[in-house]
Amino acid sequence: MKKFYYLLFSIVLVLGILVGCGSQEQQKSQGTTKQSQVELTVSAAASLQDALNSLKTTYEKEHSNVKITYNFGGSGALQQQISQGAPVDLFFSAAEDKFGQLVKEGLIEKSQGVNLLSNDLVLVVPKKNEAGIHSFQDLTKANKVALGTPESVPAGQYGTETLENMKVWKTVKPKVVYAKDVRQVLTYVETGNVDAGIVYRTDAMVSKKATIAAVADEHTHTPIIYPLGIIKDSKHAKEAKAFYDYLQSKQAMDVFKSYGFKGTN
Repeated sequence: MKKFYYLLFSIVLVLGILVGCGSQEQQKSQGTTKQSQVELTVSAAASLQDALNSLKTTYEKEHSNVKITYNFGGSGALQQQISQGAPVDLFFSAAEDKFGQLVKEGLIEKSQGVNLLSNDLVLVVPKKNEAGIHSFQDLTKANKVALGTPESVPAGQYGTETLENMKVWKTVKPKVVYAKDVRQVLTYVETGNVDAGIVYRTDAMVSKKATIAAVADEHTHTPIIYPLGIIKDSKHAKEAKAFYDYLQSKQAMDVFKSYGFKGTN
């Protein structure tokens, strides 16, 4: 009988050890899974919002260990945040000079950057267009015109250049309502708070309440180029490089083009 109880005790003890080990292994496995989940932060121009959100959905399905978080805004404001130490993995600018500033500061290696996309600058008006704005020159008869703040919003900078080259800036300037990014400009137009606004073609394409009145001649402003680069101090260099490469793939470029962007070649 003693032998029986001893045997039974031994079996229970062994089972207990096995269950304990299994539990520890499970916890280790769960811990490894959690640790392998990488969150990439991408600071990107507001005009890229729709295309990048579409690409995010596709990429995360194909890369379950990666979560992409976007920080959209004016390229100038985003550049300043990165310069001041904001934890960012990639920067997708709507202007070469904002991007170039980070290269100059040593925050982006020149070899880890590429001029990926280009865009058109357009004049948008509310669907009803009660002010009768049909050209950039017509802005002289508008009451209010929305424009991105030139110092931080590239589209505002391009818009100012265009109006200066058309010799109407001095007349239009007092009528300008400044916005933090192109999407806010678009909102002002859609709600009828202004008679017109200057945005990118890609912004106008996603709007159901605004329409394109005119397209700026490309010779009236600095070329609209979108550089993409990896932040040198990224804590997830491998994953950042993989997403950087993906955004240059044919699959991604097809998505960008479907939203109205063009390549740079």
